[in-house]
Amino acid sequence: MSVFDHIEFDEHEHVAFCHDKGTGLKAIIAVHNSHLGPALGGCRMWPYANSDEALNDVLRLSKGMTYKAAMANLNQGGGKAVIIGDPRAHKTPEMMLAMGRFVESLSGKYISAEDSGMSVADLRTMAQETTYISGTKANYHFAGEEADGNPAPSTAYGVFTGVKASVEHYFGTGLQGKKVAIQGLGHVGYRLAEHLHREGAELFVADIYPEGINRAKEKLNAKIVSPDEILKLDVDVVAPCAMGATINRQSISTLKTKVIAGAANNQLETEDLGEILKGEGILYAPDYVINAGGIIDIYHQKMLSSNEALKSHLEKIGATLNEVYKRADEQNLATNRVANTIAEEKFKI
Repeated sequence: MSVFDHIEFDEHEHVAFCHDKGTGLKAIIAVHNSHLGPALGGCRMWPYANSDEALNDVLRLSKGMTYKAAMANLNQGGGKAVIIGDPRAHKTPEMMLAMGRFVESLSGKYISAEDSGMSVADLRTMAQETTYISGTKANYHFAGEEADGNPAPSTAYGVFTGVKASVEHYFGTGLQGKKVAIQGLGHVGYRLAEHLHREGAELFVADIYPEGINRAKEKLNAKIVSPDEILKLDVDVVAPCAMGATINRQSISTLKTKVIAGAANNQLETEDLGEILKGEGILYAPDYVINAGGIIDIYHQKMLSSNEALKSHLEKIGATLNEVYKRADEQNLATNRVANTIAEEKFKI
């Protein structure tokens, strides 16, 4: 099947494939839209089952980055990169150098940053071969802490403000005593758990790796749940913070939550699921709105900014969600449809 006929193609501007035999690198870069500026998005490494799964993911992720940048009022477009492989078993410095050369070959059409399975150290290795890298150094931190270039703290804080806004919209109360199920305790999910714990939320957590959940149990009094059961819990909020498409036709039939608000990209397997969630009385925080903290962070690192300006911009995520919820209520539409319309008003020419 041609990439042009792919169900997720959506008029992408550029899709490139790379196979570097010497290092084992198999990667795809997708540039969705650059009308507002150069396409920026993270580089993800994941053990995809096959290349079709990787292509589907990179097309969806890059499109999401376009919408994310528009909703965060940033002058940049949307792109993404994926590397096929297990980051814990297959990643090597030589592979990262090859990935840097792949990014460089696009001559600035795509600017790479950190995502799942990658680290700031990996980006610095890639940067030895390309100038089109963001997130390798930083001057600002929303809480005034030392900044190292990792956008995960800002992503987590932005999601936290979005969860608060969503809970307040639905319940009319704060997070104290609310039951929150977090699916995935990686760089962002664990930090989100810390914020929620400080606000008095009761946490339920699941992850495929033991480190995060064991730490959450010990330090945050979280209850450990199996990955297969986390979405089925009778809780106030489900926070997907792992891979995408976990809200699908199978999982949606077992949901008992009232709010879905988390850090994962492309949480809905298909857009029409937004209407189903609305019909079930479940409030959905569109993922590219609530998880925009990472690209907001990167934007401020490139500017003559400040810790205070970064924090203020992150906290606007809650206000943006409230705008989406207000329009959705007034127009009797699903929240994801409303968010799409607002974003398209900004980036489509």
